[in-house]
Amino acid sequence: MAQPTVEAYAELQKAFDHFNQALFDGALPSCLISLRTEGSSMGYFSGSRFVGRATGEVVDEIAMHAGYFGVMPIREIMQTVVHEMVHQWQHHHGTPGRGRYHNREWAAKMEAIGLMPSDTGEPGGSRTGDCVSDYMIEGGPFEAACGVLLTQEYTLSWMDRFPPVPPEAAALAAGDGALQAAVRLVKLPEAGVKPNKSNRVKYRCPKCGAQAWGKAALALLCGAEGCEAAPLEAVVAGDVVDAPVTVDA
Repeated sequence: MAQPTVEAYAELQKAFDHFNQALFDGALPSCLISLRTEGSSMGYFSGSRFVGRATGEVVDEIAMHAGYFGVMPIREIMQTVVHEMVHQWQHHHGTPGRGRYHNREWAAKMEAIGLMPSDTGEPGGSRTGDCVSDYMIEGGPFEAACGVLLTQEYTLSWMDRFPPVPPEAAALAAGDGALQAAVRLVKLPEAGVKPNKSNRVKYRCPKCGAQAWGKAALALLCGAEGCEAAPLEAVVAGDVVDAPVTVDA
């Protein structure tokens, strides 16, 4: 009998361990890798997010959007994993930018491991900013490390059946057999359905986890007993906000 939880998370852990050794010399501490199916960002990093009940050990989170697993090439999903690992590296070994800003230190580390930061995801885009994607540098360390991983018959066995976007036309046209097979198993968004472009922001209490929605830049306080009017923190889908919730695409 299949064990989807064990299989899905073991595959992501394998990718993390592989890239940690290949690109970061094992410098990244263990983190909790999670799967989600909401929002539009492919992944995010949240520093010092989880704590062990028995030990009190605090660990980071790297979350991945399973909705993209069936419509994006595995190599690009691995790019997202490594993108978030660079945020984790900076969280422990560098100086993260304020809020969700991708600064020059982050951009330099990305380039050093073979991913060129770009706010457009294409050559010529800005290397820094609030919302920054990336593209693979041909012949760089990431391409080599990813090639080694994928030659081990690596795959992502489980994916959300309801992806937030259609598959990449270029990858399908290029004959990506694994992607073509995956696309046949998911329910693609209906043509003409527009993504949610609401300008509302989700806020979360850092103590009790209560959530609220509102306009950006609101100053909200939690009224729950025991929270002592703790300020709610913005959780911006697809980017980095102030710790303990540091979220990024």
